[in-house]
Amino acid sequence: MDRDTATPDVTEFPGERAREWVEYHQQSSAPSTYVYDFVWDHSAPATGPFCTDVDGNTLLDFTSHVAAAPLGYNNPLITEPLAEFDLLDPTKIAGQDFYVSDGDPPGESTPGPADLMDRLTEITAHYEMDTVFLSNSGAEAVENAIKIAYDDADGAKYAITFEGAFHGRTLGALSLNRSKAVYRRDYPEISTVHDVPYCGDRTCSPDTCSCGFFADGVSRLREKLDPKTGHIDPEEVAYLIVEPIQGEGGYRFPSDAFTDEIAALTDEHDITLIADEIQSGLGRTGEMWGADNYALEPDVITSAKGLRVGATVARSDVFPDERGRISSTWGAGDVIGSLQGSLTIDAIREEGLMENAVARGRQFIETLRDADPEGVVDVRGLGLMLAVEFDTTERRDAVVERGVQRGLLTLACGDRVVRILPPLDVTEREIDLGCDLLTTAIDEAA
Repeated sequence: MDRDTATPDVTEFPGERAREWVEYHQQSSAPSTYVYDFVWDHSAPATGPFCTDVDGNTLLDFTSHVAAAPLGYNNPLITEPLAEFDLLDPTKIAGQDFYVSDGDPPGESTPGPADLMDRLTEITAHYEMDTVFLSNSGAEAVENAIKIAYDDADGAKYAITFEGAFHGRTLGALSLNRSKAVYRRDYPEISTVHDVPYCGDRTCSPDTCSCGFFADGVSRLREKLDPKTGHIDPEEVAYLIVEPIQGEGGYRFPSDAFTDEIAALTDEHDITLIADEIQSGLGRTGEMWGADNYALEPDVITSAKGLRVGATVARSDVFPDERGRISSTWGAGDVIGSLQGSLTIDAIREEGLMENAVARGRQFIETLRDADPEGVVDVRGLGLMLAVEFDTTERRDAVVERGVQRGLLTLACGDRVVRILPPLDVTEREIDLGCDLLTTAIDEAA
C-alpha cells in the first residue's frame, strides 16, 4: 500500500468475514464498548491512517485507536527497530522485583523500561518531575496517582474531580468519574470525592461564564475551599484531578480563566494537582502534554495509551519512601511496550510531529468551518485532538455510521460530539480526504 496514493475503498461494511469474526469473538467476550464491526486484518496492507479490514475494505482511521496508536499503522520509526529486535521469551518480567537490560545503560539500540522512564523525566522536567512508576494501563496509572497523593497528604481525606470526568474503570478511578452513569452504577466508591463543573466554554471569563464553574465572578471551587465560608477544609484535600482537555466527557477545551483558577487555588492551598494526560498527552495537542497549553502546573502526570504502558510521573518527594507501598508485577517489565513507548517519544520529538499536529489540526478546523455543513454547531480542537459537535445525538450517530460506510473511522464522545484523532504524522492530503469523507457523511446523514 502506497501511503501517498491510498484512498478509502469500501464495498460492503461490515462484510461477511467481519460478521463471522464478530460473532466468533462475541462467543467468549464480555459485553463492552465495541462501536461498530470493524475487524482489522493485521496481515493485510496498512500504513499511516490507512488500514484494511478482513473483507478487503480500505479505511481511513481517524481514531488512532482512541489515541493509543499515535503514529498510525506500520510506521517505520517503530517497525524497523522492532524488526531488528530478536524477540525473546519472556517479553514481560516481574519488573518491580527484577531489572532488564541489553548491555550497558542507556539501552540505545533497544531501549527498555529504564530508558522509557528516563525519557519521561526528560519530557516532564519543566514540572520538576524526576520519578516514574510504570504500570500496565491508564487506569492503573490513575490508581497509583491517587495512592501517592493520599500518602503524601498526611491524612487528608478529600479529593476533587470535575463534572464530565473520565479517569478509568478500576474502582478507585471510577470514584472520580462524572460522565456516563453506566460506568459507576452499583459499584462501591470512595466516599470523600467532591466535584465541581468543568468549563464548557473555551472563551469564557469569570464574568461571562455559562458552564457553572464561575458564578457572579467567583468560582464554585473557590467557594467550596474558602477557609471561612466553604464546606471543604482545603487542608483536608489530598488532591485535585483534572483532564486538561476532557476526553470521554465530550472533548471540552477549557478557558484560560478556568485553568488559571485551578492553578491559583491548588497553589494557594498547596493541593496536589494530578493531570490526567492519558488521551491529551504525548504531542496530541501540539504540545507534549495537554497541561502545557495552560497555566496548570501539575504535581503528578498520568500517561498511557500512546505510551504503550501506564506511567505515573511526579517528583520524588511526592512518591512514598517506603518500599512495597506501591508495586506491580508487569509494569516495569514490559520489554516490548517500553521499547515502543521510547520509540514513540523519540519520533514525536525528533520528527517535528507536534508542529505537524498544530498545522494539520488548523487545516482540519478551517476546512470544516468553511464547509459549514448542516447540523454542525462547533468545530474545535488543539493540535490533532479535534471535535465536531452536532445539534443532536441522533445526527451525530448517523454521521459516524455514514462515515464508516464511506471508509472513515471516527468515534463518538459526550452527547453530540465526534472526536477526530488522526495519527500525529498525518499529511495535508490525508486531512483533505478525511474532511471530504466527513462532509459527505454529514450530507448523507441529513
